[in-house]
Amino acid sequence: MAAPTSVATPGPRPLPLAGVVITRNEADRIARCVRSLAEVCAEVWVLDSGSTDATAELARAAGAQVREQAWLGFAAQKNAAIALATQPWVILLDADEWLADGAAERLRALFAGEVERADVWELRRRTHYLGAVLHFGGWGNEKVKRLFRNDLRFKPGHVHEKMDVGGRRVRTSGVRMEHDTARSGAEYRAKLDRYARLFAEQAHAQGRRASPLAPGLHAAAYLLKTVLLRGGFLDGPGAWRYHAEHVRYVRAKYRYLRALGSAAAR
Repeated sequence: MAAPTSVATPGPRPLPLAGVVITRNEADRIARCVRSLAEVCAEVWVLDSGSTDATAELARAAGAQVREQAWLGFAAQKNAAIALATQPWVILLDADEWLADGAAERLRALFAGEVERADVWELRRRTHYLGAVLHFGGWGNEKVKRLFRNDLRFKPGHVHEKMDVGGRRVRTSGVRMEHDTARSGAEYRAKLDRYARLFAEQAHAQGRRASPLAPGLHAAAYLLKTVLLRGGFLDGPGAWRYHAEHVRYVRAKYRYLRALGSAAAR
């Protein structure tokens, strides 16, 4: 008598969803990001801007299609990545982010139910900083617009780009994502300094100016709102280092903006 033949059970069908990621020299973390997307997405696109490490090869091995594009700036680069999508919905992650445990099931439930009731769905992001997981201060449950119809785009901007959601329906989902924001303290401080300068340049071009008190006042506001009122201090010493970097960052943004205004007035 012949032995019964085992039949492989097919896995869940992918969702009508394109995962998109922009990269440059992210070999140490791109695979984690892509694998989390490939679990649910019909396609995953990585738009690379000249990596000199194995980012592209590792992304392909994890299930992504990779294209090259010289750096256009944050908003324009993300818009170029979104344009690669052939699915009706897009989910956008940075290379240092990934979908949390249980996110695939929540996405499937969303698409089986109410996904069409909005044009943009916010995901809930939790930040990690050098081994510390942030639960408080607004960084443990941050709402970010990352799941959206494929015709949406980001507004022009140098840094902290914003999606153009004018006239669109925005709702919040229960889908969670993780964000491992730093490889080292020095790298993170350098990144925040770049962002501070980009913010100042953009704000100055828009006609904004900073008073002599602005750096200190904005830094104090961060401490009051994030660390005290929202309980950021409850996450312990690892989180305190994170908040110290952000106080420094907020102060730098307005110090650079004031410097640009002073130079223009001469």
